[in-house]
Amino acid sequence: MIKDSSTECWNQVNIDEWVDKAQTNDFRMYYIMPYTLEKLGDVKNKYILDLGCGEGGYSRALAHKGAIVTATDCSEAFIEYSKSKAQEEGLSINHYIYNANTLNDINDDYYDIVLCSMMLMDVEDLDGTLKEIRRVLKSNGNVFISILHPCFKGKETKWIENSGDIEVLVSDYHNPKEWVGEIKGMNVPILYRHRTLSDYIKAFVKNKFKIIDMNEPIPAQEKSVMSPRVAWLAKIPMYLFIELEK
Repeated sequence: MIKDSSTECWNQVNIDEWVDKAQTNDFRMYYIMPYTLEKLGDVKNKYILDLGCGEGGYSRALAHKGAIVTATDCSEAFIEYSKSKAQEEGLSINHYIYNANTLNDINDDYYDIVLCSMMLMDVEDLDGTLKEIRRVLKSNGNVFISILHPCFKGKETKWIENSGDIEVLVSDYHNPKEWVGEIKGMNVPILYRHRTLSDYIKAFVKNKFKIIDMNEPIPAQEKSVMSPRVAWLAKIPMYLFIELEK
């Protein structure tokens, strides 16, 4: 497996810290995950690749809905945890330790859907990753992507709480491209990458994907009342959701 900077970073993450963060984070639990699963719709008997699966939460949710799931991640610890949880829940999910740009043992034209939930902004080799996604995706298959919103979330962006409301200050949209930051509750720093919106669009076009949908969804009211941070997203989007077709 290619040992690029993203792989090295995520293999240093403490699995217990990350699992706790993933399974309790309000943005994920009340906004990103419910919206993603709703958009995916009826997945029964569909072949789905959960690329950069992390602790496998999406893989398990999709398998419970009847999908035929493959879960991949560059982190051995994440894959071992995901395997263990799938077995505990009686789910049949194929697991592989792969870089996103080297899905070596997966056949061409195999999946109906490739899910890239909050991972595409982390990969070092975006072009190579998109090439592999296109290779393993069936004709007219779909790619569902969620990323940190390039326009409103970067190193030179500050989300400022002001009297219960939120303001966003963007001081440099185009730079820097890469930096090391922290996630609250985790001891190991994380490598972040910033790409502009046009960087993503050009990469999709270069790899011959059709952009069929793009959303900055306002959180549902019942989710907003569960978290004031999620409620902020009704005014300013922190996340961007994109759907591609091969």
